[in-house]
Amino acid sequence: MSTSPSLPEVVMPSCPVRQLLRGQKALVTGANSGIGKAVAIHMAQEGADVVINYVANDAGAEAMVEEIKAKGGNAIAIKADVSNEEQVQAMFRRMFDEFGTIDILVNNAGLQKDAPFEEMTLAQWNTVIGVNLTGQFLCAREAVKEFKRRGVVPEVSCAAGKIISMSSVHEVIPWAGHVNYAASKGGVMLMTKSIAQEVAPHRIRVNSVCPGAIRTPINMEAWSTPEAYAELMKLVPYKRIGEPVDIARAVVWLASDDADYVHGVSLFVDGGMTLYPGFETGG
Repeated sequence: MSTSPSLPEVVMPSCPVRQLLRGQKALVTGANSGIGKAVAIHMAQEGADVVINYVANDAGAEAMVEEIKAKGGNAIAIKADVSNEEQVQAMFRRMFDEFGTIDILVNNAGLQKDAPFEEMTLAQWNTVIGVNLTGQFLCAREAVKEFKRRGVVPEVSCAAGKIISMSSVHEVIPWAGHVNYAASKGGVMLMTKSIAQEVAPHRIRVNSVCPGAIRTPINMEAWSTPEAYAELMKLVPYKRIGEPVDIARAVVWLASDDADYVHGVSLFVDGGMTLYPGFETGG
């Protein structure tokens, strides 16, 4: 009785890690904590050279640079107040000196200065609008200039450039006690869409990500105790808080060529918060 010859062992090739942003140069503002930190690290993992913009905590920014480099990525830290025109322009010049150009801008820097409306000071209003809205305008303007100057480089990306604005569910949900913040994010929404409409013929894509409740230091009071977390979950149909990496993954996708036909959208990453769960039983 004959036996079948044994077949040679088949060795399957290992699949390389897919790097959606390989060869691209990215600037992430407000990148040394919270969502911005997660975005910068995730972009570096996906192959981008990353500028970590920050305004405070030099040691933290440099530690991020070292963390990214230790994992095989490339990053530099640049300190600049995004609400200051001269500092923004100097930041872009430094980026171009180091990396040559910019392919992706993530307009993430933002803050809150909360107060009841009648007690809100002009300084609180101006600070929030200055960073959250004017800062995005100043950075987007510099990026668009470079995108138009350079044009599409097909071996790098289908688009001449990508801008991702960090908005919020509060671009559509009013927020009592946070009028300046909600106004800034409503402004980000229409600014983003208006820029998108204007620059589309230049193959520049502009979109925004709108986080809901995310576990970051800016909103620690909303999730740091079991009682606070349970109360927060009344607003989140998916019944978990978002993590910074949830936002980072969405940003990377929007910046990649996988999203090349996505333009002028507000992408809500909120566990369903904008479904208005207070009406889930009929109101």
